Amino acid sequence: MEKRATIKDVAEAAGGGAVTVSRVLSGGSASASTRERVLAVAAQLDYRPSALGRNLRQRRTGGLGLLVPDLTDTFYGQLSEGVLACARSSGEPVVMGSTGGDPEQEAELIGMLLEQSVDRVIAVPSGDAETWAPAVRAGMTVVFADRLPPEAVREEENDRDPAEHALDDLLLLDGLAARPRVPESAARPLDVPAVLADDRAGIRTAVRYLRGLGHRRIAFLGGPGHDRRAAAFREAVGAPVDEELVVFGTGSRDSAYAAASGLFQSRPDLSAVVAGGNVLGEAAVLAARELDLRVPKDVSLVMYDDVPWAELCAPPLTVIAQPGRDMGYRACELVLREGTRRARSVVLPTELIIRGSCGPRR
Repeated sequence: MEKRATIKDVAEAAGGGAVTVSRVLSGGSASASTRERVLAVAAQLDYRPSALGRNLRQRRTGGLGLLVPDLTDTFYGQLSEGVLACARSSGEPVVMGSTGGDPEQEAELIGMLLEQSVDRVIAVPSGDAETWAPAVRAGMTVVFADRLPPEAVREEENDRDPAEHALDDLLLLDGLAARPRVPESAARPLDVPAVLADDRAGIRTAVRYLRGLGHRRIAFLGGPGHDRRAAAFREAVGAPVDEELVVFGTGSRDSAYAAASGLFQSRPDLSAVVAGGNVLGEAAVLAARELDLRVPKDVSLVMYDDVPWAELCAPPLTVIAQPGRDMGYRACELVLREGTRRARSVVLPTELIIRGSCGPRR
């Protein structure tokens, strides 16, 4: 049998990316020339995305998809364990994929799941709302875990700081603000349930703890998907925020180490760091050791995520613990429940576990 053309085939032939192709084929925004090129290639290759949507709406083949940025990350391993445990108890097989934190790769994996008629997916998203819109329009049941996809910024909001959008989402999750009304022509946010940790409370508690120890120059070390944690950090430290103390890596361990090392060397006056994830916490520990900075005498360290090696450090790390396995289990429950009744998003509590990596400001 002749192999059916995939989204990746169309993207390669059109000289674009899978995200762009998905956007065009689902009726999303694109330039006239891009739309014309993609549609011409899709017709030439006999690519028929609408058939996928009909298949999904008419039948279930069983099975769940699980997409995470990095299977080697301890937290995502815990989350995956929770999903697998829940799926196993329900007799559902799981198709796992690693996106590498790359929206293009994520779009290709979404296309693959659609082509295999996998109609229920749990994802730690890397792409934005437009990356996921084609799957939702095709009838796929999606539940996000750990974080939400950033929404595409509308033209009238281009002058707003990204931190303002992240803070709006934090307040929305806390029930303190309503999402503003937007014109009918504007892109609507995805109506997708999610299972999240209470980043805002966790970061706020950590900053208050460090402030209580006398620290005033506190830095935040973040990575992809940490916009809400960074917004919570800015809110916790209060205005004016020293933006030189809010630093992001690109996701890899090398990038995390470079960000931590650069932060320590450029701001020797800082006295404490909040690392936004376990990869960043590991990088901060290694960079401090390489630069002969003593923890906690020279710099105090709080890490988001409680992973087994955190207690093995010298000294053991103070952490903001989030329930990774429970997060995965609850996300799987939501995706299996969806269709019988409307699932609601869940926010799980975090806990500050105090160990030996923080000390008073000297």
